[in-house]
Amino acid sequence: MFIIIPSLVTSVSLTALEPQNTTMHFVTEFVLLGFPGQREMQNFFFSFILVVYLLTLLGNGIIVCVVKWDKQLHTPMYIFLGNFAFLEIWYISSTVPNMLVNILSETKTISFTGCFLQFYFFFSLGTTECFFLSVMAYDRYLAICRPLHYPSIMTGKLCVVLVSVCWVSGFLCYPVPIVFISQLPFCGPNIIDHFVCDPGPLFALACIPDPSTELICYTFNSLIIFGPFLFILGSYTLVLRAVLCVPSGAGRTKAFSTCGSHLMVVSLFYGTLMVTYVSPKSGNPTGMQKIITLVYSAVTPLLNPLIYSLRNKDMKDALKKVLGLRTNQN
Repeated sequence: MFIIIPSLVTSVSLTALEPQNTTMHFVTEFVLLGFPGQREMQNFFFSFILVVYLLTLLGNGIIVCVVKWDKQLHTPMYIFLGNFAFLEIWYISSTVPNMLVNILSETKTISFTGCFLQFYFFFSLGTTECFFLSVMAYDRYLAICRPLHYPSIMTGKLCVVLVSVCWVSGFLCYPVPIVFISQLPFCGPNIIDHFVCDPGPLFALACIPDPSTELICYTFNSLIIFGPFLFILGSYTLVLRAVLCVPSGAGRTKAFSTCGSHLMVVSLFYGTLMVTYVSPKSGNPTGMQKIITLVYSAVTPLLNPLIYSLRNKDMKDALKKVLGLRTNQN
């Protein structure tokens, strides 16, 4: 369906086409369809996503505060966890507030610039998450496979360097691909059947197909996803081999407990991510793509505090201590 909304396009006369008096229209805004349906269904989605968002902010915010206030948690493992929780707050905030506004909106529009800004922050924060998961896997590898050397290797200085590299490199990866995509001619339909500005629907809206740019972007996405994933897989292969050599059953249980939560987060995040972005033609229906995107963009940040930190004994003890101190102070 070809849709041109007068308020959403800018007319530009092309010199080469002047003899035919042809005018090309360039899109200045996109329409994010989100989750179409009856008003009752829209209200359900709004309530569900709002609750998920608020619980995510609460859970990850608690982790950040506990790590900050309890000095016993000022170790590399919990510093990484604190940064990871802080990252999750911004990751979900890059899409969900606009999603909530979109559900209530009648026009469901987002400006051209706003669309690509959302694209940039959503993918940059997602890339940063991939890097943090890799660093946390490396930290667990050192703690379990090289326990005697761990304090001398994972120093406070190295911890700060790794955290800084994750944040900086995550935001430096996507400017070039986004510039390439934003330069494509969007001169026809402006409707994106999604709730976020995603490369797949944007490529589909381009008036002139650009297979080379599409291939470059999907190859880049694959490298960003598979690079950290293979590093994590290698780290935990070595961890598993080391754990199986531990003579004590209690020691093996403790090691598996320490790494189990991390592996759950990695599996949930990377599983949904690979289905969406590794293959240009994944064959998934649009509705399924929306659900998968909702899982890794909103549901995963909600579950991370529960399966990765709040079930951790040290974290729970620190939380009780901090809340006790705050209560006594009040």
